Amino acid sequence: MAGNSQRRGAIAKGRKKGAQVGTGGNRRKGLEGKGPTPKAKDRPYHKAHKAAQAAEQRNKGPRKRAAGDAEWIIGRNSVVEALREDVPVNGLYVAEGAERDGRLREAFMLASEKGISLLEVTKVELDRLTGFNGHQGLAARIPAYEYAHADDLLDRAAEVREQALIVALDQVTDPRNLGAIVRSAAAFGAHGVVIPERRAAGMTAAAWKTSAGAAARIPVAQTVNLTRQLKAYQEAGCMVVGLDMEGDISLPELGAPEGLADGPLVIVVGAEGGGLSRLVQETCDQIVSIPMVNSVESLNAGVAASVVLYAVAEARR
Repeated sequence: MAGNSQRRGAIAKGRKKGAQVGTGGNRRKGLEGKGPTPKAKDRPYHKAHKAAQAAEQRNKGPRKRAAGDAEWIIGRNSVVEALREDVPVNGLYVAEGAERDGRLREAFMLASEKGISLLEVTKVELDRLTGFNGHQGLAARIPAYEYAHADDLLDRAAEVREQALIVALDQVTDPRNLGAIVRSAAAFGAHGVVIPERRAAGMTAAAWKTSAGAAARIPVAQTVNLTRQLKAYQEAGCMVVGLDMEGDISLPELGAPEGLADGPLVIVVGAEGGGLSRLVQETCDQIVSIPMVNSVESLNAGVAASVVLYAVAEARR
């Protein structure tokens, strides 16, 4: 024991106070330079890099997002109407042994004219595919809708050298209203329709059918945040006007000579009954009301959009 104590004492005396184990040159290497600082556009966290990426995406053409899985239109009347209105059907399914009536024969004829594939399956298989057993032996499969990017709508107006005219929907949840607005937007020369990604109607089979084929001629864009997108349109030089019964100005003032309708314009339509949300209304540059002879609660969103689009088209003409 005594010998061990003497050895520990000798070791302790041999060490210098504050001495440390050597770094082996690691600390010197850590102090060496890492080369020149990358340019701003090459640093992923820098806004210049993000701006360069956005510009590169714009140069690649319209950006689109799919709306999930394909959908089904079921029932003989619905399928025939969809085929008549040029809804993009990519497959017609008929149950084995289904009664060949006039509607079924017309569906076959239209599918043949449009080059749409026709598949015969068992009723059990058609039940499974559509998730419904009331299909009357006929169903049409439509692909997922591909949404445009909201910023590309301005580019579309620039390409045809026109003042931008965009319709934005706030809290419109009825796909038939969406389809009707898309149809009116196409008819009166709008360059696109913008809808929120959440808590809003999307381009479903019902919206496609109500648009009467117009959805194939005018882009519909989705945005994560409608208020933020409206502000982006304002920064790009657009006037944003919302529709509400308690408007700052009436529709005739909007369409007056040298009025707001002459420049780049975004028309925001709210839900029937609920109207515009608070943040969207506060973002709008102007709130416009549609004068009516008789007092009613509100116009249908699709009807209100049509009236205003017609007024804007007349003013621009």
